[in-house]
Amino acid sequence: MSEPLAERMRPRTLDQYVGQKHLVGQGAVLRKMIDAGRISSFILWGPPGVGKTTLAQIIANKLETPFYTLSAVTSGVKDVREVIERAKNNRFFNSNSPILFIDEIHRFSKSQQDSLLGAVERGVVTLIGATTENPSFEVIRPLLSRCQLYVLQPLEKDDLLELLHRAIQEDVELKKKKIKLSETNAMFRFSGGDARKLLNILELVVEAEDSDEIEITDEKVVNRLQQNPLAYDKDGEMHYDIISAFIKSIRGSDPDAALYWMARMIEGGEDPQFIARRLVISAAEDVGLANPNALLLANAAFDAVMKLGWPEGRIPLAEAAVYLATSPKSNSAYLGIDTALGMVRETGNQPVPLHLRNAPTSLMKQLGYSDGYKYSHDYPGHFVEQQFLPDALKDSRIWHAQHSPSEERLYQWMLHCWGNRFKD
Repeated sequence: MSEPLAERMRPRTLDQYVGQKHLVGQGAVLRKMIDAGRISSFILWGPPGVGKTTLAQIIANKLETPFYTLSAVTSGVKDVREVIERAKNNRFFNSNSPILFIDEIHRFSKSQQDSLLGAVERGVVTLIGATTENPSFEVIRPLLSRCQLYVLQPLEKDDLLELLHRAIQEDVELKKKKIKLSETNAMFRFSGGDARKLLNILELVVEAEDSDEIEITDEKVVNRLQQNPLAYDKDGEMHYDIISAFIKSIRGSDPDAALYWMARMIEGGEDPQFIARRLVISAAEDVGLANPNALLLANAAFDAVMKLGWPEGRIPLAEAAVYLATSPKSNSAYLGIDTALGMVRETGNQPVPLHLRNAPTSLMKQLGYSDGYKYSHDYPGHFVEQQFLPDALKDSRIWHAQHSPSEERLYQWMLHCWGNRFKD
C-alpha cells in the first residue's frame, strides 16, 4: 500500500522546503546556523501543517547527527531519560550533540520538562521542540530560557500553489495522471494554510475520479469534502487568536465583533464552558466596578449554559457578550490587585500593625495585640479613620478610581471618608 501523498511529498532538503522564508530563506537566521553546521536548542511555534517536524528532520540530515524523536502524547519521564542516556552513549568527540525532537512539547508535564533541563544545559542533546500552543504559557520558564523561539507562519497562497504544482508534477503517483488545476480557492479555504491538509484534499479528490484526466474545481472539492470550511482548531493556535479577538472586542465595546468571534468559536466546536469562563473573566477584568452587575450576569450565563446544554446555551452566552460589550469599562480592580501583588513581592512580609492583630489569649493582649483598634460600626457612618496598611507602607496608594458613573460614587465616598488621601 502506497504512503499518503503528504508523506511522499515531505521535503528532504531546505531547497525543497516550502514557506518560512523568514527562517530558512537565504541569509535567514536558521539557514545561517544550519549552513554553519552548528545549531543551538530551539522551539518551533506555529499552527499545524506548516513544516515543524519536517524542518527538524531536514536539520538532522544536513548536520549528519543522531536524531531522536519523542511524542509528548505517548512519552513519559522514563522515555525522556532513556533517550538522553542513549544520546550520551552516541556522542562522539568534537561532533554535534544528538538532536532530540519533541513533538507537541506543550503536552509535556512540568516534571517531564524538568527532566530535560540538565541534558540541554550540558549540551548532551540539542533540543528541538514543536508546539501549536504559545510556549510562554505551556513551556516552563527555565527550559524556555535555554531555547531560542522561532515562530512559523501559516503557509501563504503562493506557498500552497507551489506545493500543489510540485505534487502534481513530481509525485510518483500523481504524475501518471493528467491533472488540471482550474480552481484552487476551495482547497485553500479548507486547508487553512496547513500543507498536510492541502495534500490530503488533493489526494482525496484525485482518488475519487475514475479517469486519468482530472480537472479540479471548487465545486468538486466542496462536494468531495462535505465539511465545515472554517479554519478553527480548538486545540491549536487559532483557538488563542480567536478568543483574543473575542475578548478585545468586548473590551473595545463592539458588540457586533464580539458576537461574530463568538459565532466563529461556536461553529468551530469550542467548549461552551470555555467561552462562559472567558466572559466571567472579562466581566471582572474589563467591566469591573464601572458596572458590577456585569459579573453577576456573566456568572448567571455560565450557570445557564451548564443547565441548558447546547445549542440553547448559545443564547445566554450571547446575552452576556452583548451586555459586557455595551457596558462602561473599568480595570481599576484589576490594576489594583496587580499593584498590590507587586508591592508584596518588592517589600516582602511586612508585619501586621498590633492594633489589627487578633488577640484570642491573655498573653496576646498583654503584648498589645488588638490594642487601640477602633470598631468601625461604633462610629457615625460606620467609619473611623485609622491605619490599616503596614507601617512601612502606610502612605501607599493602591486602588485608583476610574470615573465612570458607577465608580464615581465609590470614589466620592472614599473622599468623604479619607479626604486628601484618595485625591488623584
